[in-house]
Amino acid sequence: MSQGKFQQAIQEIDQLNAQDPNTEFYKGTDYPKELLYAQRMSDALDQFEPQAEESLKIAARAQHIARWKIERDSYPMDREGYLRWRTDLKKMHADLTTSLLEKVGYTSEFTKEVSDLIQKKLLKKNEDAQTLQDVVCLVFLDYYFVEFSEKHTEEKLIGILQKTWAKMSERGRSAALALNLSSPTRALIEKALSEK
Repeated sequence: MSQGKFQQAIQEIDQLNAQDPNTEFYKGTDYPKELLYAQRMSDALDQFEPQAEESLKIAARAQHIARWKIERDSYPMDREGYLRWRTDLKKMHADLTTSLLEKVGYTSEFTKEVSDLIQKKLLKKNEDAQTLQDVVCLVFLDYYFVEFSEKHTEEKLIGILQKTWAKMSERGRSAALALNLSSPTRALIEKALSEK
C-alpha cells in the first residue's frame, strides 16, 4: 500500500465529510454525520476484511462522501424518485472521490477501480464490490436500523430486511447475525427470514 498517498486520500475524504452540516450525537459528542458514517465504514471493513485492498478501503471511506449535497426531498417522494436520487448520489460520490484521488497522485486505472466500487458496478461478479455491499449492510444494521425502524411499519421493515439480506453474501449474513443487535431487531430479522 502506498501509505503516504493512502493517508492523504483518507484525510481529503474526512476533511470534506467534516463539512456536513448534519450532526449525529454519539457517545456524548456531536459528529458531522457523514464523517461518523465514513469512520464506521472503515472500522466495519477492517473487522470484516482485514486484508482489504487499498481501493476497497478508500471506496468504503468515501461511500457517502458529501451526501448532504443532494437532498432526498429534491426528488419526487416515490420509488422512481428514490432510485433516481440514489443513482445521482452514487455518481456524485464517485466523481468527488475520483477528483480527490487524482489530486493526491493516484493513477486513472486505480481511480476507475474505486469509482466502479462506489457505484456498485459488477456487483455479485466482483468480490470487492460484494465485500463493500456486505459492509454497507452491516453498518446499516449495526448503527442505523433501530432509529430507522421507529419511522416505519413492521411490514415495511420486514421487506427492507429481506432486500438487505438478498444483497449480502453468506459470509456477510453470518457477520450480520454475529452483531450485537437489540432483541427487537434480531426478532424482526428472524421474522423476515422465516417469511422469505
